[in-house]
Amino acid sequence: MRVTDRVREVLSYYDGERPGVKASLARLLMHGRTAGSGKLVILPVDQGFEHGPGRSFAANPAAYDPRYVFELAIEAGLSALAAPLGLLAAGADRYPGEIPLILKANNANSLGSVQDEAITGTVRDALELGCSAVGYTVYPGSDRQYEMFEEIRAATAEAKANGLAVIVWAYPRGGMLDKDGETALDVVAYGAHIAALLGAHIIKVKPPTAHIAQKEAKAAYDATGADLSSLPKRIAHVVQAAFDGRRIVIFSGGPARGDAEVLDEVRAIHAGGGFGSIVGRNAFQRPRAEALALLDGIIRIHLGEF
Repeated sequence: MRVTDRVREVLSYYDGERPGVKASLARLLMHGRTAGSGKLVILPVDQGFEHGPGRSFAANPAAYDPRYVFELAIEAGLSALAAPLGLLAAGADRYPGEIPLILKANNANSLGSVQDEAITGTVRDALELGCSAVGYTVYPGSDRQYEMFEEIRAATAEAKANGLAVIVWAYPRGGMLDKDGETALDVVAYGAHIAALLGAHIIKVKPPTAHIAQKEAKAAYDATGADLSSLPKRIAHVVQAAFDGRRIVIFSGGPARGDAEVLDEVRAIHAGGGFGSIVGRNAFQRPRAEALALLDGIIRIHLGEF
């Protein structure tokens, strides 16, 4: 594998990091159809844990089988597959080296009343599965946020010491935030910045709306006179919040929607300088042929071809 100039540039953003970690980042950035472009398109399949099997897989029953999502990610030419321990363990030895793996190492479920995540996988699990990275969700703003910060600090230190890249799903919620505030521009940017400060190499956030949730932030934005009305400009601001674009920021695909709506949003992410997309339900809830067609469109957009 010869690393491209663009990937070398992205890896330079992490100067001072352990060589093993940079090798893991290179593995992700040099795999699949976006290899060498500095872009990532990842399939996450943690929704069965988060939302339950019926809500996640009933629309496309083939996806109940972990082998299906492995094969979908491989056939689509994606950068990586991210999933909890059990799902990866059900397929990792069947498809060794065919797709980089990301262990989603903390998870929630929709049966409880407390917004929290439990540690469900370890760095050792990730190493035994041959993963390139581990991923953690953090809820900035929640009542448990400070404990989550400490958990991620400890887990991140262990992952880096073992040559694994770290991805943080930064999802502000709880506390003083209402539903609109969770995806407000200032809040999404704040979450991305917190993830970078926690040591994340790759940061996953939701595309931000034009809403500003914090009055102090609104005053700061108004004082600059910056136009943040369009989604590409809001994407650019979130990337700016992650160390001025020196951390990889990818954007989630959200709930299942029509192809045109998904692709329009991906175009805005690409236009705003986002580093890629992490698309789950919009992929595995579609029949295989439709999922492959949609993922092809997403990849082509991030490559500047569509």
